[in-house]
Amino acid sequence: MSEDLNYIPRLQQQYNEVIQKELLSNLKLSNIFEVPKISKVVINIGAGSQSVSDSKKVNDAAAALELISGQKPVKTSAKKAIAGFKLREGMAVGVKVTLRKSQMYEFIDRLINIALPRVRDFDGLSPKSFDGNGNYAFGIKEHLIFPEINYESVTEIWGMDIIINTTSKDDEQALALLQSFNFPIKKK
Repeated sequence: MSEDLNYIPRLQQQYNEVIQKELLSNLKLSNIFEVPKISKVVINIGAGSQSVSDSKKVNDAAAALELISGQKPVKTSAKKAIAGFKLREGMAVGVKVTLRKSQMYEFIDRLINIALPRVRDFDGLSPKSFDGNGNYAFGIKEHLIFPEINYESVTEIWGMDIIINTTSKDDEQALALLQSFNFPIKKK
């Protein structure tokens, strides 16, 4: 991430110059402001029941997520106490980070071009993971696919949920938007 104020990430520049115009004509929209865009990306790592016995696990997950996202994550806490898991209300059970603007475009670029191709036996993302409102969510089983993570320093492998929030009116517009960004979504 550059400190230069005039720096525009490659993917954001591509959206502004090429993708926006293509979507305007392909989706048959009348105004440039109707063209869907990605508004934010939320990344979540749940430490789960493991964090109850060892609070250091949440800190390890936070450090890994900070390396991946380039932004300090927020710890998420348990909303209810569950006696069977020895979980009390308010205990830290995971971490999340919300990316917007240039950091979001940088993350999406690394996700599409570097991280997802490194997933073992990867054949594409599911086209059924839309929520009906144009948002897309998927999970990754290993955080090791990101090049920022050093294999030698890893004590535990974390799975993560990635939610891509768009301004699309429906799932078809969101699918067209993500495919224009070269997301590896399988054909239906």
